[in-house]
Amino acid sequence: MANVGLQFQASAGDADPQSRPLLLLGQLHHLHRVPWSHVRGKLQPRVTEELWQAALSTLNPNPTDSCPLYLNYATVAALPSRVSRHNSPSAAHFVTRLVRTCLPPGTHRCILMVCERSDAFASACALARAFPLFTHRSGASRRSEKKTVTVEFFLVGQDNGPVEVSTLQCLTNATEGVRLAARIVDTPCNEMNTDTFLEEIKKVGKDLGITPTIIRDEELKTRGFGGIYGVGKAALHPPALAVLSHTPEGATQTIAWVGKGIVYDTGGLSIKGKTTMPGMKRDCGGAAAVLGAFRAAIKQGFKDNLHAVFCLAENSVGPNATRPDDIHLLYSGKTVEINNTDAEGRLVLADGVSYACKDLGADIILDMATLTGAQGIATGKYHAAVLTNSAEWEAACVKAGRRCGDLVHPLVYCPELHFSEFTSAVADMKNSVADRDNSPSSCAGLFIASHIGFDWPGVWVHLDIAAPVHAGERATGFGVALLLALFGRASEDPLLNLVSPLGCEVDAQEGDVERDSKRRRLV
Repeated sequence: MANVGLQFQASAGDADPQSRPLLLLGQLHHLHRVPWSHVRGKLQPRVTEELWQAALSTLNPNPTDSCPLYLNYATVAALPSRVSRHNSPSAAHFVTRLVRTCLPPGTHRCILMVCERSDAFASACALARAFPLFTHRSGASRRSEKKTVTVEFFLVGQDNGPVEVSTLQCLTNATEGVRLAARIVDTPCNEMNTDTFLEEIKKVGKDLGITPTIIRDEELKTRGFGGIYGVGKAALHPPALAVLSHTPEGATQTIAWVGKGIVYDTGGLSIKGKTTMPGMKRDCGGAAAVLGAFRAAIKQGFKDNLHAVFCLAENSVGPNATRPDDIHLLYSGKTVEINNTDAEGRLVLADGVSYACKDLGADIILDMATLTGAQGIATGKYHAAVLTNSAEWEAACVKAGRRCGDLVHPLVYCPELHFSEFTSAVADMKNSVADRDNSPSSCAGLFIASHIGFDWPGVWVHLDIAAPVHAGERATGFGVALLLALFGRASEDPLLNLVSPLGCEVDAQEGDVERDSKRRRLV
């Protein structure tokens, strides 16, 4: 599936499936609403109307099902007819699975995605996850012919008109962001080091007409970024704080997205074992998602001030590595006693959120990170964990996740009970908990929040994406769709407005709505 061009078109046109293989995909009751006249040109002369209807009648999704229509050139596949309340109505994860298993082989292929308009965004992002960009397989470099997959949406239900050009552009930008994030996460550290990640940031900045602010190496130490510097100072490629800033006229508030960019995590001197270290190239998943989402958000007309803050470091081992018992002064002015060098992500993010608060004047700070292995235990493989000082934003994250397919579930927010886990006799706090059985994912997020202060009047949101950032050995680009959906009301794009829960009433069943006026400032 690597090195495939993905194109979204209002109409994919007609073609013999033997020359352009076809996958028709949707919930069964939606597939039944597709008129034969619409699919005839994509299936004939190989498939008749009688065969098409017969195939639909044989489908019995539990949770999915598929039926070949003509050899391996044309297939129809059915998504689950129903999903639970904690899943996305789009059944996005099943979209990705069915594309991977049912899309016929070929150089130029077509997918007809049948869904409601409200599920188009999630479905497109799910499709993108099936086509990773990174590969170093030797056979791929020898192929000269470019593969393409053309995607056409057939909308059913309410608001089922044709797909507008603006919608297609939004889907293109969003899916390019998903695939960019996945490519960065899939790339090993011998290529995707901090230098290379900075080049990716510069490339996005150049595309958007933005020059990044970059603070590196000894300048980090001089300016007080003890968290980022302390984590990355033993590596060959020095650590960095990089910022992309979008400041349009007429902006009414300032938003900062802060991404954890640990390009590789050995664990430092608290070194990981031989079975837990492989895969740690993915520890930059938060920063990768922020970069992909920032690119798409600006291209779609983001109306408020938006800063993307990247906390980049390689947690390496060497003579200059941080030791357990060392004490670092972070950008917040707080001191941290290191009792676990493998709890490094919270240190770089603490500097990042402090910078967003003190230097960027952010009203809303969202940090995204592959922070804790415990996240996968707390909320599972598919749902990211959200921790926030706002009940309204907690509910909004859950709702945005269901609308975009990047699922989210809340963690316990209770600093008065949990923050004592970091008590230190010689510093303001330690960096790792005393009791690993006491909600460690919540505690890790609270460590970050403590560096802007639990009494800070703005909105702070922490998203731990450690498990959903990958599926098996492949990155998912998780987080891009979630950021675009969550902040969709700050965009001029109608589709992002449609999938965003902010600016409208949050369902009572998804969380109590805070009445505090400061926290009701929505994008």
